Amino acid sequence: MKYLSTRGENLGLDFEDILLKGLASDGGLYLPETYPTFTNDEIRGFKGLSYQDLAVKIIAPFVAPCISEPELKKIIDKSYKDFDDSRIAPLKKLDDNLFILELFHGPTFAFKDYALQFLGNVFDYVLAKQNKKITIVGATSGDTGSAAIEACKNKQAIDIFILHPKGKVSEVQRKQMTGVKANNVYNIALEGNFDDCQSLVKDLFADKEFNSEFSLSAVNSINWARIMAQVVYYFYAALSVGAPEKQVSFAVPTGNFGNIFAGFVAKKMGLPIKKLIVASNKNDILPRFFEKGIMEQKEVSPSLSPSMDIQVSSNFERLLFEMSDRNPSAIKDYMLSFKKAGLYQVKEAELAKIKDMFGAYKLGDDGIIQIIKEEYLSHEEIIDPHSASGIFAARKELDNEAVIVSLATAHYGKFIDAVAKSIGFVPPMPQKLKDVLELDEKYTILPNDISALKMYIKSTLQ
Repeated sequence: MKYLSTRGENLGLDFEDILLKGLASDGGLYLPETYPTFTNDEIRGFKGLSYQDLAVKIIAPFVAPCISEPELKKIIDKSYKDFDDSRIAPLKKLDDNLFILELFHGPTFAFKDYALQFLGNVFDYVLAKQNKKITIVGATSGDTGSAAIEACKNKQAIDIFILHPKGKVSEVQRKQMTGVKANNVYNIALEGNFDDCQSLVKDLFADKEFNSEFSLSAVNSINWARIMAQVVYYFYAALSVGAPEKQVSFAVPTGNFGNIFAGFVAKKMGLPIKKLIVASNKNDILPRFFEKGIMEQKEVSPSLSPSMDIQVSSNFERLLFEMSDRNPSAIKDYMLSFKKAGLYQVKEAELAKIKDMFGAYKLGDDGIIQIIKEEYLSHEEIIDPHSASGIFAARKELDNEAVIVSLATAHYGKFIDAVAKSIGFVPPMPQKLKDVLELDEKYTILPNDISALKMYIKSTLQ
């Protein structure tokens, strides 16, 4: 398998190259030159496989020939050994055609574990093979940071710096990061929002001299390995509800577009997905785009679902690349316009193709509280604020033609205040999350300034 950049450079790279680089040197995002595809008979043959064995089938074509299937199997088994449900991603039925996929059974109780546990272990494998060290720099709106730190802590070949927006993540999310005392982990509370964090990380990667000096690598979903690992649970859920004989739709809470883009990849690989439904909060840059074809950045408004408090959906560039028939010149123009003016407008033909595949809905804080309450009263199911937006979007699209699987992206215990406000009492929390609240914290506060960030990383590592 060879890879290319959405902006036209870095052609012909293999999996190990793009894993360690994370972001292309031209600022683009990596994608495979071609997608491996499975026939209906092959997909049918996956029925009954464990999550781990299915992951080997889905991921193997993307990493060949860099990682053999036996080695891949070892990496995958190691990645999911500490999940608290043997099914890894259990599915629950809510209504006749509506299911919820629980993606919070990993060590940090969020869907990010499904990709980042794999990413940490595949980094370990490749770095040992190449006798290299890397510096990971990542931005988080809440869950990516804790999952990345959990996956990379105490790894000798990795130093990891995670930026989170100061005061704009939940207490549990923050302490899951800042309570980790590993010698290779550095937490930064940035005076800004998530988009500021993400922008600084991209600027670091764009600085070729700094990038080379510290061997930067990415854990955000700009790293293709994240997307690749997330494709697995789309296949796992679809098989569980009747694919390939039945079409399946997915409702996905998303801000950065990485989680739902993995669903798009699953569809390209042959999974019979009818529709991919974007679920957003009041920071509704994606639903606004799907309405008019204009991607326009506005101010971020803090919400009850902070992991979606985003106005720059980085992974949308990958979808634009596909919808423009893989035209890197068009992508460069769009991204330049967005950087200069804070907006771009796609062609009508591109928007038509996107609308044919995707739907999009937003849900504000009052609606989130209402949905959490309704699901508890009707199903005795306690969901977190992000998953509530997914359920809302799923019910908007529910029909008799397709099964809908709504992705539950985090355990409610990570957002206990919002959940308690919704259902009228404080539900029980997992002991591990209770323990997190007692941790002493260690982090550095930095201004929203690239020079300050560079200086901090340099002084820390030197």
